[in-house]
Amino acid sequence: MNKNRPFVVACIPAYEEEKTIARVVLQAQRYVDRVVVCDDGSGDLTAEIAERLGADVVRHERNMGYGSALRTLFEKARELNADIMVILDADGQHDPREIPKLLEPIKKVEADVVIGSRFIGKQKQQSTSAYRELGIKIITALTKRISGTNISDATSGFRAYSRRAIQLINITEQGMGATTEIIIRAMKRRLKVIEKPVIVTYKGLDSSTYNPVRLGLDIITGTVRVASVKHPFLFFKVLGIITLTLGLILGVWTMNTYAATQQLITNVALISIGSIIAGLLLTRARQQ
Repeated sequence: MNKNRPFVVACIPAYEEEKTIARVVLQAQRYVDRVVVCDDGSGDLTAEIAERLGADVVRHERNMGYGSALRTLFEKARELNADIMVILDADGQHDPREIPKLLEPIKKVEADVVIGSRFIGKQKQQSTSAYRELGIKIITALTKRISGTNISDATSGFRAYSRRAIQLINITEQGMGATTEIIIRAMKRRLKVIEKPVIVTYKGLDSSTYNPVRLGLDIITGTVRVASVKHPFLFFKVLGIITLTLGLILGVWTMNTYAATQQLITNVALISIGSIIAGLLLTRARQQ
């Protein structure tokens, strides 16, 4: 290994991605020194395929969640003494050819955390639905308020981390809430967080494992937990905002579903209305 350049590790959390893991691993290997896959309790050939292609594979005995996979990958990066770690998804939504774009600011010592954002630059996103984009932007606004950083895409999983960030960031969330937890903890540790524009492709993703409503709820729940620890006196206000956000996301999703199928999902609509009312009451209660 050339001591004059950083040792770069690509880390890939994966759960039952045997159809796409080969392409992601092979493409990532072109831009990094080592590829590590965390197989999060898959029942298919994800781990075996990754190993055959030369990736290091760390296995979870059972499915523990996205945040748990990230925690394992951070630990592995520390064990490997990585200078830079880049994380990308195993399902093909992130383009490994954009890895150098995320690595460059860290190599130039301009940032500790680089987030691949879907909402900056002039590149057009592929198949980004209205309710998914609304949910992302609301969660991002909440994360910005809690963390004090100015970002456009708090839920992006395509990120790069410096050696300092790898050493200082400790993840406690087991699910998708880890995406916002990392940003909040990075800012608390005074790490420099910046964004670079990337393209994310949703076409062909399995909706059973990539349901934006379910993932949004997971992120919101995790953000509430982190916020309650970091800002205990603002907890009820944050809870009100989160509940209101949930109601709006479910409301938009219900309207989109009705427009497409002409069928109203009554129970989701009622939850949406209830969440909006509860959110408004909680927010106003903290203001009085």
